[in-house]
Amino acid sequence: MTRDVVVIGGTGVDTIVRVPSLPVPFADSVMTPGIRDWAGHTGYGVALGCQSLGLATTLVDFIGEDPQGDLVRAECRRRNVDLRFQVSPLGTRRAVNLVDEQGRRMSLYDARDSPDLRLPREFYLPYVRAARHVHLSIMDFARHLFDDLLDLGVPTSTDLHDWDGHDPYHWEFARQADVVTLSLARISDRFREVMGRIVAEGRAQVVIATAGAEGCYVLARGQDGVRHVPAATPPRPVVDSNGAGDAFVSGFLYGRLAGWPLEQCVRAGTVAGAHACGAEGTHADVIDAAGLLAAVA
Repeated sequence: MTRDVVVIGGTGVDTIVRVPSLPVPFADSVMTPGIRDWAGHTGYGVALGCQSLGLATTLVDFIGEDPQGDLVRAECRRRNVDLRFQVSPLGTRRAVNLVDEQGRRMSLYDARDSPDLRLPREFYLPYVRAARHVHLSIMDFARHLFDDLLDLGVPTSTDLHDWDGHDPYHWEFARQADVVTLSLARISDRFREVMGRIVAEGRAQVVIATAGAEGCYVLARGQDGVRHVPAATPPRPVVDSNGAGDAFVSGFLYGRLAGWPLEQCVRAGTVAGAHACGAEGTHADVIDAAGLLAAVA
């Protein structure tokens, strides 16, 4: 069966903690209006966003046989995300995300995976062979799929998140993916240099650096310089930025797979990202195709 998007890796559980401000002031205890666990992380967010936009999507990953894994599996069933998994011997990934009153977040991430963890080729090849596009989360085991994907001729994307522009681990993903997104969080004064290097030394056809409320910056292969794209206006008050970057990726991929011009694809990403910021919790409310098309048109 042909799949529009196959997402590799990046599932887990987010524990969302609302705090008065970031950084959190030192105290013996801080009152919070509620602590809740959500199925989340980047791969789940991209897969859910693509599925909600009507793209036939499969999520391939390692999940633990633990309560967190049960939560992820239950949410995938509830929200019609096609999850195909191997059992992780070290358990399901987790994060504690502190979210302030402006919706900004700080994530404390427990990656869990061991360095020798590998997806069996006989397990993942049937899914990626049937894919129009493969999105690879920056899990260590995911980087070992690039050779097969290149041989198959399947277009790829990755999100480097808050990469510093130097770490060689992220660079392996940056130089091999066809579409690369990353955050300006740690490269704010060097983003043009970093984006240019990705295009010059890698396979990327387009690199996008997201900047939250400031929008994003785009560099396409053959394009003269980096272009700024303003953020979409959020349709409701911003309460939680968890999952906004993943929603951006899913909106962008929707447009790309539909054959839209680059500018319209980026606009779709900003609309999906802005929509995600209006609901409390990770991936609590993702935009559907009707909402995206209405906003992008």
